Amino acid sequence: MKWKKFRLATTEEAEDIVAATLADCGIEGVEIVDKAPLTEEEKQQMFVDIPPQAEEDDGSAQLFFYLDPETDWEAVLARVREELDGLREFMDIGSGAIDISETEDVDWINNWKQYFRQFTIDEDILVVPSWEEIREEDRGKMVLHIDPGTAFGTGMHETTQLCIRQLKKYLKPGDEILDVGTGSGILSIIACKLGAGHALGTDLDPCAIPAVKENCEANGLSGQQMELILGNLIDDPVIQERVGRDTYDIVLANILADVLVPLMPAAAAAMKPGGICILSGILEGQEGKVTQAAEKAGLEILEITKQGEWVGVTCRKDR
Repeated sequence: MKWKKFRLATTEEAEDIVAATLADCGIEGVEIVDKAPLTEEEKQQMFVDIPPQAEEDDGSAQLFFYLDPETDWEAVLARVREELDGLREFMDIGSGAIDISETEDVDWINNWKQYFRQFTIDEDILVVPSWEEIREEDRGKMVLHIDPGTAFGTGMHETTQLCIRQLKKYLKPGDEILDVGTGSGILSIIACKLGAGHALGTDLDPCAIPAVKENCEANGLSGQQMELILGNLIDDPVIQERVGRDTYDIVLANILADVLVPLMPAAAAAMKPGGICILSGILEGQEGKVTQAAEKAGLEILEITKQGEWVGVTCRKDR
């Protein structure tokens, strides 16, 4: 059987967000091709053989994905194009053009696993996919069992790591956590492993439901420790009521800057007086509008942290 092969033209800056958008559409195993030189850490974590860097980096990127021609692939592609049009409102994703071709039958769903290997975050948190064993020398680390899937978040991306570092710094035993845009649940799971009493995640994507369930089970967390509700905290009164007011010691949001800005009033309302808000997903140069929105919502800026081209903002609700 021949598979439908799709090539999506985008930019290096947008490639991770576009890949996450494809995952939201139910597409697994996205292959990213760009000309950015790999860091030594990326070489150790992700690849067995590294091809030589042959071309000068021009900022372009291509994403390849594959769909079964016997399924309703046209409907999936239509949703992809619709989601990309929505993403253009928040950032430059390049042309977004999609070329279609055919390729021979290959196990596309599982072949991507060769590129995802266990790795550490700041040397003390070990992220391990289900198909790998923990090395003996790593058994003293906090172990996080996460499989990449249809919900965004493995811990490898800079935005997630910015959040994790601030969690380690500010979380206290028994804290109540609100995780807006929870995705795979990785931040809530780490918070619980660090001693949080309870985490509530919110997300717009139904794919987050099985992802959070599977990842919680893989990490030994019960439904009482972490819960998930679907809906938009920004403007849905029903979701805002379910989340509650003055409830959370820490609010986490690893989302695009243009989503964080309108989120700030609802996030501030959900926080306890003195509570901490940890924000990430902010491209360098966009942190100003996030800090301005946070301050307007009554939050005090505590820290601005950076990794690569990404920025994190940590703030506190006035007591």
